[in-house]
Amino acid sequence: MPKSGPADRVVIAVDPHKASWTAVIVDQQCQPLGSLRVDVSRAGYRRLRRFAQDWPQAVWAIEGARGLGAPLAQKLADDGIECLDVPAKLALRVRMLSTGHGRKNDEADALSVGIAALNSTGLRSVRTDETAQVLRTLTEYRDDLIRTRTQTANRLHGMLARLVPAGLPKRLTAEAASQLLRSVRPREHCRRTLRQIAVDLIVELRRLDRRIDSATNSLDIAVTESRTHLTTIHGVGTVVAAKILAHTSDIRRFRSAAAFASDCGVAPIEVSSGDTRRHRLSRAGDRQLNYALHVIAITQIRRDTAGRAYYQRKRAAGKGHKEALRCLKRQLADIVYRVMLRDTGTSLLIQT
Repeated sequence: MPKSGPADRVVIAVDPHKASWTAVIVDQQCQPLGSLRVDVSRAGYRRLRRFAQDWPQAVWAIEGARGLGAPLAQKLADDGIECLDVPAKLALRVRMLSTGHGRKNDEADALSVGIAALNSTGLRSVRTDETAQVLRTLTEYRDDLIRTRTQTANRLHGMLARLVPAGLPKRLTAEAASQLLRSVRPREHCRRTLRQIAVDLIVELRRLDRRIDSATNSLDIAVTESRTHLTTIHGVGTVVAAKILAHTSDIRRFRSAAAFASDCGVAPIEVSSGDTRRHRLSRAGDRQLNYALHVIAITQIRRDTAGRAYYQRKRAAGKGHKEALRCLKRQLADIVYRVMLRDTGTSLLIQT
């Protein structure tokens, strides 16, 4: 197998999965020089490093380095090796435009990652941020608990609707459900079974409430330790601040406020043609960041804030609710960007 010369640009591209890593060496002509598939394990990582030794100047590129590729990116970072984070959508576009008619396998995916890394500008290097990792783990864990609680509460609501003839509260708590059940003493076997299941669901609901409270307390501590000033923005509580910090990581990786807004999916996309100039809603970007800005915007609209005044000016100018809300979210993205920059001690002019 020929080795690349020192002037050649070579990429070690990796397509990660839960149980395997597939690496392909891609040269500057976008041709594969070799490939290797290993298990996700210490032994697999050692094999991958030995495989890469023939190309000591190569750049590592991982698809989804903050997702499935995070374990490998972390191991490389621990060894002092920098790697590029290639978005899955970018690698998909490369594969769909290739001569293979979009055929898909792990080696083809890794090759697409390498081609994307060679020909794309602005790809971000993966930086290990322990605070962001902790916050992301906690927020995702809390979100999972809330989803499970919602499912449990819905099941309990269905059981109580068959046992209690009177109406039920819209937001069902474990205590309210317990009080309702105290007056229910069915004699029929079927209804007794329903009551027992309802009791079990109440126990589960209380357990989930305790776990959610514990996760929220952990988030409070983590956000406080981060020394962020995001919570000084009206509408930003602990959970919203944690989401923003977790999904932004180092704010300095964005070259401008406009770049940050684009990553949040709140920067409108131009779809002009000829003399017609118009913009449409962006559905790209990090949806969790977009959600966080949405929560801030709705909270500010409901209170006597500068955000509400801005929203009302847009409505007075003839914009509908959704369009005015999108404008407010775009402005809030600038505010979040400025606050996070100040927290890092960086002073940059916001570019529009």
